[in-house]
Amino acid sequence: MAQWEGINEFVAVAETESFTAAGQRLGISTAQVSRQISALEVRLGCQLLYRTTRRVSLTEQGRQLYQHCRPLLDGLEEAQRLVSDQQDVLRGRFRLTAPVNFGEQRLAPLLAEFCADYPEVQAEMVLSNQRLDLIQEGLDLAIRIGELPDSSLKARRLGSRELVVCASPAYLQRAGTPQDIGDIARHRCLLGTTDIWRFRVGGQPRTVKVNGAFRCNSGVAVLEAAQQGLGLAQLPAHYLEEALSSGRLVTVLSAFTPEPEDIWACYPPNRHVTATVRAFIEVLRAAFDPADMTPKR
Repeated sequence: MAQWEGINEFVAVAETESFTAAGQRLGISTAQVSRQISALEVRLGCQLLYRTTRRVSLTEQGRQLYQHCRPLLDGLEEAQRLVSDQQDVLRGRFRLTAPVNFGEQRLAPLLAEFCADYPEVQAEMVLSNQRLDLIQEGLDLAIRIGELPDSSLKARRLGSRELVVCASPAYLQRAGTPQDIGDIARHRCLLGTTDIWRFRVGGQPRTVKVNGAFRCNSGVAVLEAAQQGLGLAQLPAHYLEEALSSGRLVTVLSAFTPEPEDIWACYPPNRHVTATVRAFIEVLRAAFDPADMTPKR
């Protein structure tokens, strides 16, 4: 087994370009990662990594070792998954990623309940609005929303969510209520990650480039700005349930609501999907109403 010592740590550092990130992926300390790789370099008699204060990169020998070790680890993980899947009880560790707010509001409660139902499952959720590389980051599952770019990933549709344009009653009293998408140009708009808003006109999709009076990559911040009366916002419906029911916000331009966005479960094509991951995907499919993304309990 001494021949394998340090290999997991080396591959993790090669893929994350960071001793700290590698330790987080493997659930061990940065110091332990460093010790294992140093011992591996001594055993092999060569330097595998260039280390600077800013980054870690592979030497030529390191690059060759990585190219040989990654398929070996994939095969080992595949064998372990296949054996684990033959057990009656769900168990094992899996890592998933999801957009920040969607993960906090919708996925976190379901994941916590799933782990409570299956105590031998260990789950880690990485929340990011960036589309992380599943292979590089050692992720088993990604929850993604909207159109999927051309990708080698496999994908399974879970449901959909609706985009809604809304504003506070105070703002509409002050600025008027838009009746047509052409009216948007005369309004202050609150932007998230894009200045392109989606609509449907006469049954056909239509996009409008809007001018932003406020911009933030957090949907929660945009929601708060809308409630403060700063302007119009287009947000996923699941952000708005409480604000709409309380009357702090009202919907506008409902006749032009776009087609709902699809929600996808994505996973690597060359990796066996464990029984645990498959079971959690089924939990998500059962929980999300494709029409309005309201969790069913």
